[in-house]
Amino acid sequence: MARIVPHDRITAAIRHGAREHGVALVPYITAGYPDRAKFINTLRAIAEVADVVEVGVPFSDPMADGVTIQRASHAAIAAGVSLRWILAELRTAGELPAPVVLMSYLNPLLAVGYEQLAVAAVESHVGGFIVPDLPLEESRDLAGRLDARGVALIHLVTPATPEERVQRLCAASRGFVYAVTVKGITGGARSLPADVTGYLDRVRGVSALPVCAGFGVRTAEQVRALSGHADGVVVGSALVEELEAGNDPVKYLRALRSARH
Repeated sequence: MARIVPHDRITAAIRHGAREHGVALVPYITAGYPDRAKFINTLRAIAEVADVVEVGVPFSDPMADGVTIQRASHAAIAAGVSLRWILAELRTAGELPAPVVLMSYLNPLLAVGYEQLAVAAVESHVGGFIVPDLPLEESRDLAGRLDARGVALIHLVTPATPEERVQRLCAASRGFVYAVTVKGITGGARSLPADVTGYLDRVRGVSALPVCAGFGVRTAEQVRALSGHADGVVVGSALVEELEAGNDPVKYLRALRSARH
């Protein structure tokens, strides 16, 4: 049987989640936080509920992230979590129930090297990368190395992105398109902009891939409001806060999922 190309597996998982539940669920956790020893067990449990899982690579200057993920990143770095450690842990864990994408700033990827990174991604069952500080114009080398092995480079669009650039970013993306919902950082907003559904509809109108909405999504009401306007929702800071509090992340995610009906 032919092996499914990693970025196609991501696309299929998002579409399946949207079809079955109204909108796919893409939880985010920072690797190795709050307990490095429990990382894989936590990730595996979340992957049982999720359609795709986003794993954050801790970085010292996470410019797109708010205080929650900044705090998680700094603690994970202090605990010795690195991109090489994450890839080794994922390789040992084997393929999880949901595809895994890594959210990383560019420096850790450069430190590994693009070719070695692409090889390691396949070996570690990583289906794609989200790189917030990598402009489209400078993404050709990384995209080429990943694309040669079927691994996605997932581009981001924002409410401030000009229409022509949205089209170019959607055309260049693989797996799905990440639509940032706010003009700000992760976890910073407690409510979504009033015009978010119109913005998401416009992005979906030009994208051949599923569109997932992220930044500021944390409640069942928000998930319900985005259903029909986004194919998936990324839930990051709120889930990290559940983990910090010692709460069951699966219970929280199931509550979001049940809200979609």
